[in-house]
Amino acid sequence: MEIIRDTLLEIQEVLFQDKVIVIYGTRRVGKTTLVQHILNKYPKKRSNYFNCEDVRIRRVLEDTTIENFRRAFSQYDLIVFDEAQIVRNVGFSLKLLHDSFPKLQIIATGSSSFELSNKIGDPLVGRARYFTLYPFSLNEITTDFLQTDSSIEHILRFGLYPTVVNKSEKEMKREITDITNGYLYKDIFALEGLKHFQLLTDLLTQLALQIGSEVSYNELASSLRISIETLQKYVELLEKCFVLFVLPAFSRNLRKEVGKKTRKIYFYDLGIRNAIINQFAPLNLRNDVGALWENFCITELIKKAHNKGFFPNNYFWRTYEGKEIDFIEEFDGILRAYEFKYSPNQKVKLPKIFMEEYRPQFSAINRENYAEYLL
Repeated sequence: MEIIRDTLLEIQEVLFQDKVIVIYGTRRVGKTTLVQHILNKYPKKRSNYFNCEDVRIRRVLEDTTIENFRRAFSQYDLIVFDEAQIVRNVGFSLKLLHDSFPKLQIIATGSSSFELSNKIGDPLVGRARYFTLYPFSLNEITTDFLQTDSSIEHILRFGLYPTVVNKSEKEMKREITDITNGYLYKDIFALEGLKHFQLLTDLLTQLALQIGSEVSYNELASSLRISIETLQKYVELLEKCFVLFVLPAFSRNLRKEVGKKTRKIYFYDLGIRNAIINQFAPLNLRNDVGALWENFCITELIKKAHNKGFFPNNYFWRTYEGKEIDFIEEFDGILRAYEFKYSPNQKVKLPKIFMEEYRPQFSAINRENYAEYLL
């Protein structure tokens, strides 16, 4: 099944516009397939793919002389450097290539925005366009897939990594477990020489069990017997590796609103989340369906916005009395508020104080109407 990624369409609009294109995303999310799709549109003699995990490619890129680059790359119109974060001082290498061969289109991919942006950021200021490739969005998968009765349940249980979609349950479970165990930790532990495997797995387990709930860093740090600073460092690394994201509280200093330091944490892919806690049971046997649905809807709204080139500020909202809004998008001064209920029969009661104070656009997304908002 060939699926055209929304990000591909965005990238094609900026090809050969005098910018290095940088694509972030976890391993196995489809970065190589995406760039191969781009390469296939150009003559093979004028384009090429280089895997930076190959030590020979790294040596070429790390020998930063114009003459070396002329011998290696001047015959091409388009080149791709996959897993570019592995290359030492890759930002300087890409800058030199870009400045020396202005007609050459360079694409660099990396599985860690933290590592790649640190190495690329300063040298490529004003010279790059950045894109993030996520697991499949609902908009990208086929209509036939969405029409099957079990499709949404499969997504909530096994996620939307490309190698998971349209597999049998047995294959989906095996594949997402392999991704989690074989690739998830590889990039995280490559950063800053982290060695505390058990600490990371314990942290991920606790966060996986708290999706949809407010997360107390004080309680987490105490439970894991680490400092707040160490906890924050690990959470930031997990964000930079596209495993999870932090949703802060929305507050304009109304007396009853919780402070901005309050946060919820969600996973970019529910298959990864469920693999961490080894929980793939059918929905009718679970007590976390509401949290799964909330995580699913939020990530789909984020992917939908980002894939279209929009980057709103995202929040949740709650008062100390327990009144809350699941998700808020803020873009160009406009607020869009959402509530998520898996069952269409669940009633949605809007907090009067929020609606009167902020007058947002409002939507309630459930199992029956999700396509209207997420596609």
